[in-house]
Amino acid sequence: MTYYLSPRYLDKIALHITKNYLNLPKVPVPLILGIHGKKGEGKTFQCNLVFERMGIEAVHVSGGELESPDAGDPARLLRLRYREASELVKVRGRMAVLLINDLDAGAGRFDGLTQYTVNTQLVNATLMNIADNPTNVQLPGSYDAEPVQRIPIVVTGNDFGTLYAPLTRDGRMEKFYWEPLPQERAAVVDGIFEGAGLGAQLVERFPEQSIDFFGAIKSRLYDESVRQLLAQVGVEGISDALVKNRSKGLPAIAEPTVSMERLVEIGTALVREQERIGSLHLASRYNPHFESRSDKQGGSANGSAHGSVNGRGRSRAYATDAELETVATVPGDQHSKDQDPGHQDPRDQDPTVGRPLTPATRSEVRAIVSNGFRLGIEYADRRHFKMNSWQCYGIVDPYQEGAAIAQVERCLGENADGYVRLVAIDPDRRTRLRDTIISRP
Repeated sequence: MTYYLSPRYLDKIALHITKNYLNLPKVPVPLILGIHGKKGEGKTFQCNLVFERMGIEAVHVSGGELESPDAGDPARLLRLRYREASELVKVRGRMAVLLINDLDAGAGRFDGLTQYTVNTQLVNATLMNIADNPTNVQLPGSYDAEPVQRIPIVVTGNDFGTLYAPLTRDGRMEKFYWEPLPQERAAVVDGIFEGAGLGAQLVERFPEQSIDFFGAIKSRLYDESVRQLLAQVGVEGISDALVKNRSKGLPAIAEPTVSMERLVEIGTALVREQERIGSLHLASRYNPHFESRSDKQGGSANGSAHGSVNGRGRSRAYATDAELETVATVPGDQHSKDQDPGHQDPRDQDPTVGRPLTPATRSEVRAIVSNGFRLGIEYADRRHFKMNSWQCYGIVDPYQEGAAIAQVERCLGENADGYVRLVAIDPDRRTRLRDTIISRP
């Protein structure tokens, strides 16, 4: 497997690190470079490729290390790792960098339920102090008059809007939003499936998926080869083959055949699993908080207040396997028209006529409103979608299933050539819980 390093990514990190090691007179160089963007786009992996390319020693800190039962430990850890990186420069004679992964997960505040602890405050304050005094970083309880080597800091995360605002201000942190361009995404996928030359086709087939999605496809591609190994060695003997007899070498695995049809088949299965996670809503069945929200409105006898009802009389707010497999697109799209070329859909003549919902979408709408959440309906054309700029079509109050379905159908009818998504909104905390795209052009 060959790894693709984005020139934009390399340029941004190389500039940041070099400027921090140069002595630029009267130039306020930010110590921290914040790389943020969507999940699974390879932010940390690209960082490691850059460090390897530049011959840089990287000292790592995980967002999970930024909390502790003992107040002050995470802040002390940051200072310790920073000084460790400074010592590496002296000992090994190479540049070093402090890399903090998922900073927002460890020090961010996402909503009113996120606990804001003393450690969270100290982590933000410590990073601010280091950014302001990068050569005077002391450990608690001691003081060293000798200045330390200035070490550039690179932090990654998804949403830096959850961090303490003074930490992200210009002068302390330089921001870089990472979203691979289509040609960069295709180059990465070409590297994942080396020699197949299917990167551009796969990206075009799954345009909304992140980079790690295609890595998951390659992992699934080897499932059959691993099954053959299990059949050959036996489940009882696989431990000896892989661990006990490791000195003899690992068993050989047959290289799978790579074809576009097989990759699309695996990718479609992965997409179906993603959709199932968004439609199950099992928390509404297991969490008393959700049940009490539905019960206070007095659900109907047929269980419609909780979702659709299965054959045993139990309510469900998710789509079945059959629904997810048989309904892949919104009725009336190009896929539906190709199946019956002689059919003239009246909605093509009057775009304002509502488009009926698929079972999966209907289940999604029902699950949101029946669990006491408000339903937000948003739409965007192709240009605004690329900028993540959505417009609000309407908001439906909880327990208004009929009105919600009707309004979603009207929105689909009026925006047949655009994107439509549903947003679950908690009316008490006034926070967005999740969003699901239900229509794409």
